[in-house]
Amino acid sequence: MNGLPQKAVKGQSEYESGRSPLTFFVLVFALAIPFWVVGAVTGLQLLPGLPVAALAAVCPGLAALLLVHHENRAAGAAVLLKRAFDYKRITAKVWYLPILLLMPVVMVLSFGVMRLTGTQVPAPLIEVLPTLILCVVFFIGALGEELGWSGYVIDPMQDRWGMLQASIVLGLIWAIYHYVALVQAHRSVAWIAWWSLGTVALRVIMVWFYNNTGKSVFAATLFHMTINVTWQVFPIHGSYYDPRVSGLILALLAVAIVVWRPRTLARHFDG
Repeated sequence: MNGLPQKAVKGQSEYESGRSPLTFFVLVFALAIPFWVVGAVTGLQLLPGLPVAALAAVCPGLAALLLVHHENRAAGAAVLLKRAFDYKRITAKVWYLPILLLMPVVMVLSFGVMRLTGTQVPAPLIEVLPTLILCVVFFIGALGEELGWSGYVIDPMQDRWGMLQASIVLGLIWAIYHYVALVQAHRSVAWIAWWSLGTVALRVIMVWFYNNTGKSVFAATLFHMTINVTWQVFPIHGSYYDPRVSGLILALLAVAIVVWRPRTLARHFDG
């Protein structure tokens, strides 16, 4: 068929057998080192609170592409790249509502809690065009990560440990992966600790979305995009963002999913 080897037409599962999460993670961190060094040397900020080291977002996707190319040559890389826009996997379109609206709701709740507890948070100023530009930029950045985290490594982790344990482990690694950039953004140890709680919870939620949308990388990328966009439009480019509040809200949401929706944790949900 079109000159492809027989293995290349047997489906995506042919490219997923034998994947090593450890090899993937080692390669991701190794690829990120130059970005971290440039960030440390230059101190440049791409956006307020977003150091140049954040460009390491391309590394998970790059690592995944290098590994699938090594395993299955160009055909395997093409299969992975096609998953960037695998929106047809989302058969139950109702999933777009929580994917796109959950983070705005979380941020509104965070804003309300902070106001009620006496924190003087200014009202956010959300301009349509700059926000749309942020959506495009952060979608590209999220895709650089999710081709690796969701498109390559989460399935073998789930096969071995199940959804919950795999998402927690991946969430911890995902958090640690951002620590250099957070330090370069001058975040405190306490800030990073609370942010880590929310980040692990976000990965549990994201894997839940992924599994219930036919294992759609596009769905995971959209949700990842909303995380970054809502943080940037939170009052004054996220400078008032408090991970203690949002982290606890996200942790409660993740617990709610685990407790009340266990039957949808590791299967495709069609309605």
